[in-house]
Amino acid sequence: MKIIAIEEHVLPNDVRHAWNTVSGADDGTLGLNPGVIGERLADLGEQRLALMDETGVDVQVLSLTTPGLNNLGHHGIDLARRANDLLAEAVGANPSRFQAMAALPSADADAAAVELRRSVEELGCKGAVLFGRVGDKNLDHSIFEPTFACAAELNVPLLIHPQIPQTNVRGSYYAGFGAPIDLALSTFALGWHFEAGIQFVRLILGGIFDRYPNLQVILGHWGELVLFYLERLVMLDRVSGLQRPFIDYVHGNLYLTASGMFNPAYLQQAVNAVGIDRILFSTDYPYQYRPGGDARRFVDVLELDDVSKSKFAYRNWERLTGGGSGDLSTSAFRSP
Repeated sequence: MKIIAIEEHVLPNDVRHAWNTVSGADDGTLGLNPGVIGERLADLGEQRLALMDETGVDVQVLSLTTPGLNNLGHHGIDLARRANDLLAEAVGANPSRFQAMAALPSADADAAAVELRRSVEELGCKGAVLFGRVGDKNLDHSIFEPTFACAAELNVPLLIHPQIPQTNVRGSYYAGFGAPIDLALSTFALGWHFEAGIQFVRLILGGIFDRYPNLQVILGHWGELVLFYLERLVMLDRVSGLQRPFIDYVHGNLYLTASGMFNPAYLQQAVNAVGIDRILFSTDYPYQYRPGGDARRFVDVLELDDVSKSKFAYRNWERLTGGGSGDLSTSAFRSP
């Protein structure tokens, strides 16, 4: 069974340097990439491939790690081109093992759409990653409209990756326990996931999917808490004035991925929420990497029929993005 992991991160040296030197770029999360994590983020060669083999992943879909280029202003335009060119080079060097999702200079509305089109049409990227708001501009702000229009036209997905909450939110809800705990609480423990989930809900309420009905977005970490509160969120229909019921946007515009949270109960909840055809596999490399064939073992022992397993492992992604990649075509595997 082929396994395609769709949320696997990189951090080019140029981007790391910009985060450390451009005023306002450090959102407080630069310390989350120390030591071996940083080494694995920078590597696009033999070490990464070896760890993919060890955990059982056949294809990684490469993408920039958080906070992306959102805090870099006009500096992000050139960095996006360079980062995406680097990703394309990595894919070109190992086309059977890598694919890519584009990095966008979201602080510049028009430049972000231009780079998305270039990355898809010229570099072969499968879509792009959004890191939520730019400053205090949430994803439903008009600054993102050209990106949504372009993605809908190109028929490529956008992955909403978590970003740390705004400073005032962190001060109110995630502070008071000392720097290490405050940072953890506001990022990987909880804050990231509330932040990303809220951004998706705002897309619905902002009418983005009414304007672009075919636009597809992906939420990691089994839906960034949203799917566990659908029973309450659908009550927004009483006041939203949207063209369709809230649940229709969940069923028609949302894909969910694991992000390395290998929990069968969460998988079942995701299937219950959006159906087996909208579930994607990912390991959130290198943050959730665990040795011992972890990724493949999770797929192998799931209590799903073989067709459902194959949809989760690779077929849904290939259908969403229009096909497979290089030597790892479907016919090369013992497909169910």
